[in-house]
Amino acid sequence: MDQDLKKHLNKCVKQFNQPDFIADDPIKIPHRFTKRQDIEIVAFWVSILAWGRRQTIINKAEELVQLMDGKPYEFILNHKEEDRKAFESFKHRTFNATDTLYFLEWLQQYYNSHDSLETAFSKHLGKKDENIENALIGFRNSFFSLPDFPKRTTKHIASPARNSSCKRLNMFLRWMVRKDNKGVDFGLWDTIKPSQLCIPLDVHVERVARRYKLITRKQRDWKTVVELTQNLKKYDPKDPVKYDFALFGLGVLEQNNPNGIK
Repeated sequence: MDQDLKKHLNKCVKQFNQPDFIADDPIKIPHRFTKRQDIEIVAFWVSILAWGRRQTIINKAEELVQLMDGKPYEFILNHKEEDRKAFESFKHRTFNATDTLYFLEWLQQYYNSHDSLETAFSKHLGKKDENIENALIGFRNSFFSLPDFPKRTTKHIASPARNSSCKRLNMFLRWMVRKDNKGVDFGLWDTIKPSQLCIPLDVHVERVARRYKLITRKQRDWKTVVELTQNLKKYDPKDPVKYDFALFGLGVLEQNNPNGIK
């Protein structure tokens, strides 16, 4: 183990895992809510929309919340078919009205028979599972279990079975599962352990991780996610994904100041 790197990463976690992080990140939108189901619904949808500029993601998430009358859980439970018409103009990059309407349909059916989105993931997780791979695979299969689901929408829910890095779902699970007193992650769920989480691998995390030789694979796929997570477990086996703050934060600083980060 590289003790100097561990010390450096831990210092960076403390630097970036702070409430100040929330203001410029899409996680600010679910942080506006206190009800568990509101947080879950908004966090899930925000994570799925999380590609592109962060401010654009925030703007689209705010638009989505407004379309749900500012009460996501209540809207999901009680809205009628005609209420979905307002969502037909919602679009973010390749996520369009067809995708939006299916998400509404699935979420309504799910929450009318379940109290929390946690079960949709955890019920697929074995007691001895080292990571959340089976939870992600099972969730995707469940998500597309409704009759006549639109095939185009399947590209928005990733799966390790397809060797995807699953960046967005890994980020969502980090938000829901990680527990600390820093105020960024919610830590609402108990049936998935922080040690089972996998790193959300985006371009910032990947670039910094490769520089620190935490990744050796050339690809950016599920196997790379597992490799990086396993290497981070050497520094904290119970909470390896806390280092997402360090790698992502350093990556953003590096992008903004390419000559000033080492």
